Amino acid sequence: MRLTHELGLALGLALEIGVFAAIGRNFLTAGNAGELVRASAEVGLLALALTIVIVAGGIDLSVGSLLGLCAVVLGMLREEAGWPMPLAVAAALLTGVMGGLLNAVLVARLRISPLIVTLGTYSLFRGLAEGLTLGVATYTDFPAAFLFLGQGGVGPLPTQLVVLGASAVACWLLMHRMAVGRTLRAVGFSPEGARYAGLPVARRVAIAYALAGLCAGLAALLYVARLGQAKADAGTGFELMAITAVVLGGTSIFGGRGSVGGTLLGLATLAVLQNGTRLADLPAELTGVLTAALLLGALAVDRLLEAGKPL
Repeated sequence: MRLTHELGLALGLALEIGVFAAIGRNFLTAGNAGELVRASAEVGLLALALTIVIVAGGIDLSVGSLLGLCAVVLGMLREEAGWPMPLAVAAALLTGVMGGLLNAVLVARLRISPLIVTLGTYSLFRGLAEGLTLGVATYTDFPAAFLFLGQGGVGPLPTQLVVLGASAVACWLLMHRMAVGRTLRAVGFSPEGARYAGLPVARRVAIAYALAGLCAGLAALLYVARLGQAKADAGTGFELMAITAVVLGGTSIFGGRGSVGGTLLGLATLAVLQNGTRLADLPAELTGVLTAALLLGALAVDRLLEAGKPL
């Protein structure tokens, strides 16, 4: 059997689980599994969206900041403006889509480098969130029905797992079973070639960024519901974790290649690493070191597999 990137990552994940089961306290318990899912669902949604963006040859550094802005919009409209919760939720999701469309216009229509664009909107969205709250306001007046989204469960399953699972299925269908997924791969592999072939490059790239904005809004809802509060620093650093999960899962940072399944494996690997090091009472700094080692190792192995060299 040929060793694929996904198979190698799955074996590494199994080894990781075995190590932490041996050295960690209460690691292999249903309660810890539920907490692991709850803590990683927001990053998981961002990682699914970024899989689509990166396969299309782009990058989005602004999703974490956009999550924070969506959270603040949700809290302000609910607590200060007195909007009904359904309208506040819709406004938060719309904020995410609008943020994604801003990136889309600048990248797809004006053809500005996605790295530069999203680095700028990274600061813009976070600055707006801090400006709206003056950097200190925290919103906590959320009804129990909404908090169920982040703290409740469907039978034995955390609610976040249902949301993440449904989102993963939708992204898998888009990427692997629909014509738009093939177009995104073609665009990521060679944008100019895709244009010469008559493919709607700008439109497809715009769809990818709009979906990233929608996922940032949905992740904001899960984040606020899980913690019961919304503030300007929500989602800080999430974009880097999401990108790491995507690349660790085998998606090429240069575009044209990637899979939803690989991203989910990358997410699980990072989530288990963070959770396991904490339960094993290992230094918090070790998590960053091990994350970097995993990422660099995955890139090296993927390069060898792609070149057909023996491991």
